[in-house]
This record gives sequence, structure tokens and C-alpha cells, in this order.
Amino acid sequence: MGIYKLFIKLSILLIFFGCINGCKKERKKVAEKTIAVAKKKDSLVLLPKYLTKNYVLGKFDYTKNPDFVIVPKENSSKKIYLRKEVLTAFLKMKNAAQKEGITLKVISGTRNFEHQKNIWNYKWNVKFKNLAPLKRAQKILEYSSMPSTSRHHWGTDLDLNSLSNTHFLHGQGKKTYDWLLKNAARFGFHQVYTSKENGRTGYHEEKWHWSYTPLSTLYLKFYNDNVILKDINGFKGHTFAKDLNVIQAYVNGINPIISNLNI
Repeated sequence: MGIYKLFIKLSILLIFFGCINGCKKERKKVAEKTIAVAKKKDSLVLLPKYLTKNYVLGKFDYTKNPDFVIVPKENSSKKIYLRKEVLTAFLKMKNAAQKEGITLKVISGTRNFEHQKNIWNYKWNVKFKNLAPLKRAQKILEYSSMPSTSRHHWGTDLDLNSLSNTHFLHGQGKKTYDWLLKNAARFGFHQVYTSKENGRTGYHEEKWHWSYTPLSTLYLKFYNDNVILKDINGFKGHTFAKDLNVIQAYVNGINPIISNLNI
């Protein structure tokens, strides 16, 4: 039995059967603060209480959420928020990389629905306005997500150093990328959008986009269990979410290693 499954079962026992001698308040506190238990296909999944449909759709204000913190200025290019757990893991990875002459800087982190909508609408109304609507949506989706489909909504995903694949092919950029490929998983991070040569669908490769998978894997499962195409709306061109099957092709068009991670 894996540690995670064992923890789930022990938590359930604590909440429902433990502390016979007068600890009802403590059981209630544990249940309310930390978990909601979901049972599906005879498997138990431990879900944080904060994990809701609005959360994974990016429809909340992360700047006022106590679970999110600002990345220190020396480690970012601007004011960027991440979940606390993610920042802690990133700083450990950054420190390890620094000892080997590798500098890691966060250039993008959490983006909620409205932020992603601004990016999408700029590309829809300005950058690619001369393309036919379907082609326009496909062009934007090469590198940018529809609002409510971006992993950046979750606070688990970050962009590092440069938004150019070419940057990571030569010199210090290549050294950085090679270091990440070799070491990032030790800290819980994986590249999300890898090469499409082996059949991965969706966005083009992004050597800069890394995800803290101990959390994002759980969020993706919740997303797939609770979000449908009709939930993706409220911006220009949203009807193409169905035509382009964005949940299957893009939200789930990720590095196979991440897809195969156990929750």
C-alpha cells in the first residue's frame, strides 16, 4: 500500500472512528480544515476543501487568498504569485541549481480567469484579428490557453527564464534546460508541454513551462471529473472550445510522464 493511500485511510479512521475519549472537536477541526473525501470506482481520493470548480477554472482572486504568496523579487521578473507549497519547492530547486552555476528566475506564475482573458482577447482582437475565427482560435492555442483551461490558474505552474524555445538550445540556456531535465523531478517539477513528435496533442512545446505535480496532478483529476465544455465561456471565440475539443486535446495534451503519475 502506498504512503498516500495509507494516509487517506488513516485520516478517515481518525475522523470517523478515532479519539473515543472526548476529542469530537479535534475530529471536526481536521475534517473541516483539511479534507473532503471522495469515493469513485472503489478508490479514495483526498481532496483539499479549497479545491472547487471555480478554483480550477481560475475564477477567484489569488491575490487575496492566504494560500498564495509573492515570489521574492530576486527570484522573479515582476510581481508574481504562486501557491505557498509551490514556492517552497521552487526555492529549494533554485538553491540546488545555484550551487551548480544555474540561475532560475520565475517570469510567469499564477494567472486567474480575467488575466488569461486579457491575453486571449488581445490575441483575438489585435494580434491575429485577420485570421478566420476557427483559424484564429487554433493560432492562439499554439501557445496560449483559453480562459478556464490554463494550468496557470492553479498556482502550481510557472515559466522559467525565457519564453523562447531557442533560448534553451544553446549556451547557458541549454545548460539550464539540461539541469532541469535531470534534476527538477527531485523537487516535484516536470515540464508540461514536451515535444509533439511522439503524438502529444495541444500546445506547442514549451521548454520554459514547469509544473509542481504533487498538486497539479490532483487538480487535473478534479478538473476532468468536474469540468465540461459548457463551463468554458465568457470570452470571444469560446464556442470553439467544443469544436477544438480543448479539454481532451489541450488541457490533457501534456507530458506523458505527468499523465502517468499516480495521485
